[in-house]
Amino acid sequence: MFSLRLAGASVIFALFNSQLTTCRSPGEGGSEAAPTHVEVKDVTLNGVDTSALTGREKSEWSRYVSELLAPCPDQPVSLAQCVQENRSCKQCTPAANFLVKQVQHGRTRTQVETAYRGRFAPDQVKNIDLDGSPSKGSTGAAVVVVEFADFECPHCGAMRPVIDDAFKRFDPQMRFVFKNFPLSMHQYAEKAARAAVAAYKQNKFWEMHEQLFEHQQQLEPSNVEGLAKALGLDMPRFIQDRDSEATADFVTRDRKQGEGLEISSTPTIFINGRHFEGAGDPKEELEDWIALEIQMNGGTVPPPNAAPTPAPSAAPAGSAAPAASNKATVKATPTAAAKPKASAN
Repeated sequence: MFSLRLAGASVIFALFNSQLTTCRSPGEGGSEAAPTHVEVKDVTLNGVDTSALTGREKSEWSRYVSELLAPCPDQPVSLAQCVQENRSCKQCTPAANFLVKQVQHGRTRTQVETAYRGRFAPDQVKNIDLDGSPSKGSTGAAVVVVEFADFECPHCGAMRPVIDDAFKRFDPQMRFVFKNFPLSMHQYAEKAARAAVAAYKQNKFWEMHEQLFEHQQQLEPSNVEGLAKALGLDMPRFIQDRDSEATADFVTRDRKQGEGLEISSTPTIFINGRHFEGAGDPKEELEDWIALEIQMNGGTVPPPNAAPTPAPSAAPAGSAAPAASNKATVKATPTAAAKPKASAN
């Protein structure tokens, strides 16, 4: 199990470039089957650029698009046939482009098939209740990114700037929703989650979110209280809310929802209800996934490092979203999140 502590940017880089990209509960593991090779004729598809592929990669990609079925259930043909015949399934060309990336990253057949199913199979979209959860971004965004995280998990800390960069690039086409999933292996995670909820009740969730991740090595309650004071929070109210039964229930609700989604490690991310699993560069893969989602929704993808376009309906960072019910499958356009009720002073 991991009890790592981030000591600086070099350690974060090491975390990203190792295979240890999540904090896992005990007993979690996996195995990889050997790839199967079948020779097929090279395929060329309109709208799919394979010029960067080597000869071997082009052969692998051709095999995948010839053997994998189109994403739409009403089109029981191969992905290649779907594109060649310009079938009504709008996901076919994006899916073929998705496979180009998979091949370039050197994925095995098992990994490619698993990623393809997770990315495009209709039955892989999960119901995620967004009601009351902290969020930022336009409520009409085409892409909803939901993260289940633990403030003491070093991999969650490493993922934070990745998500921040994606939000800056894709706002207002992206909305970000945070869910608490403190792991029992982390001594201060539960209390830190409660502190974040208490700050949320004073409209300072995102400020506290940033500070908790910045100080992962000092999450003792007294230190967190110092962070709250520095943020200008009403301290008697903060302490009362942090220790209240209502706040404990708020954190428990998130955790139970995560368990219902079969989450066992952090960070776990869902994009429009689909479980995001990056196996390489997290920044590249996260932004590629979001960009593809925007394309499939008919939007225009901004270039990397583009300045975000202000959205009048976006909830500004550090403020609570308007009170409303938004229990929905996140593949649909969600409504605004509700702020949890503060306990009495």
